[in-house]
Amino acid sequence: MDKALQTMIDNMPEKTGKSLPEWLEILAQQNIEKHGMAVKYLKTEHGVTHGFANTIVTLSKQKDESTDELVTQQYQGKEALTPIYDLLISIVSGFGQDVVITPKKATVSIIRKKQFALIKPATKTRIDLGLKIKDTQPQGCLEDSGPFGAMCSHRIQLKDIADVNDEVKQWLLLAYDQSV
Repeated sequence: MDKALQTMIDNMPEKTGKSLPEWLEILAQQNIEKHGMAVKYLKTEHGVTHGFANTIVTLSKQKDESTDELVTQQYQGKEALTPIYDLLISIVSGFGQDVVITPKKATVSIIRKKQFALIKPATKTRIDLGLKIKDTQPQGCLEDSGPFGAMCSHRIQLKDIADVNDEVKQWLLLAYDQSV
């Protein structure tokens, strides 16, 4: 996710009164198929500015239309990593209904009110799990962010489904708890 989009998502609750997951739920209940109609609905019925309305609708359509395809492309030639990805998604989905899973071309962002995790098939044999955790030094399986740079504060390398252990689950939960 690019920095401008992430900033817009982070500012959404303050500027619109609701978080991205809340807006996605509102749109899902309306079941509006056309992009322009959905933007108009958010602007007229909820007073959302055009920029936020367009972003909300665009993200809702990405989720509906291409989620599976984007993930499939990420794991093409890396199919052995798919069970690790599926387990991570199952874990974060269990944290609450406010979790939004947003696949992109190379990564999958996990967002609450802010992005708190990023899943990337880094090589044919490893997934890098990026986390945003405040005031925490690397320890155990938790490393410096590595290739994620400013997007995440830490990284966990996962090569096998058994690597997704209780420690990893606790780090994920901490990142989720801090993403408000």
